[in-house]
Amino acid sequence: MRLGSFEFNLRELAGSMGDFGTLLPLVIGYITICGVNPAGLLAMIGVANIATGLVYRLPMPLQPMKVLAVMAIAQAWAPEKVYTSGLVMGVIWMLMGATGAMTYVARWTPKSVVRGVQLALGVLLAIQGFKMVSNWWVLGFAAVVIVLLLRQHRYAPAAIVLVALGIAIMAFRGELAGVGGIALSLPPLTIFDLRQVWPVLRDGGLAQIPLTATNAVIATSALITQYWPERRVTERQLSLNMGVMNLIVPFFGGMPLCHGAGGLAGQYYFGARTGGTNIMEGLIEVLLGLFLAGSIAAIFAAFPMAIVGAMMVMVGIELCKFARDLRWNRELLPAAATVLGSLAVNMALGFVAGLAVHYLLVYISKKAVTSER
Repeated sequence: MRLGSFEFNLRELAGSMGDFGTLLPLVIGYITICGVNPAGLLAMIGVANIATGLVYRLPMPLQPMKVLAVMAIAQAWAPEKVYTSGLVMGVIWMLMGATGAMTYVARWTPKSVVRGVQLALGVLLAIQGFKMVSNWWVLGFAAVVIVLLLRQHRYAPAAIVLVALGIAIMAFRGELAGVGGIALSLPPLTIFDLRQVWPVLRDGGLAQIPLTATNAVIATSALITQYWPERRVTERQLSLNMGVMNLIVPFFGGMPLCHGAGGLAGQYYFGARTGGTNIMEGLIEVLLGLFLAGSIAAIFAAFPMAIVGAMMVMVGIELCKFARDLRWNRELLPAAATVLGSLAVNMALGFVAGLAVHYLLVYISKKAVTSER
């Protein structure tokens, strides 16, 4: 079905499942370890997905901010600290967009570094995917075959087939028996502890900023331009969008949210082409949050991770393909520095390393031209 520039069909629904690999593990951790209210967490990401789809009319993935999520889960943050971290990120990204700081950063980031970020993200996704597949290689291989055969199938898109296969395996193992009945659970009105602002920044917020700037803003904007050349979404728009989201969703139990090039590549790879993807995904998340909050963590945890891992491997390979347009003269070295720094330490260091190599090469080139004169 098509409504204006929105499409609502199996292909768009399959696309909405393309970034489950990064979403599910962190959602499970937030709920089971940090004690975040599942109704608020899922309902708020659902509302944010619907709003984003309506605004941009394009697939626009929403994911947990990974550094904050990993630190929150590793340190078992209290829910109040999680919500405060979302509010802090909302203020930061609103300021980055409103002041034009994000536009300035993007302007001075060369294509070679953007490609390096995309390549590094693709490699990291593939590595993580292989780890998830390693516990059940046969299922992982079967999932890859299904992706290759059915990725663009009109009536049986690969992502939907894989989710159905995962649910069937859960049912066969008896892992659906403990799922509770349907019961209405409303998102909570949350409590903030402003004394946690500095601990949030210290424990993960400051490290999250460069990762979000590179992957969620610069690389995502570049990927949108590649997929939809006629539809420009600027770095400033993405920054403001994340600011608005994170200034609202924490008040109702939401986690810190961002965009992401990996999520966009995953959605596009599995069929997403319009904002209908976000709207359908958002409706599913709202319904899960409101009516299955008591069982959702157990359902997500029981889903075969080999299937999710196989999807991540294929998305990682897809992201790596964007490095094909790198030129060998002055673009390969900055991209390589970005990848190596990202894999060795983190994407923030990779970003800085890539910029340093790029501008060092520019300086050397200018010096050479001056010497010849």
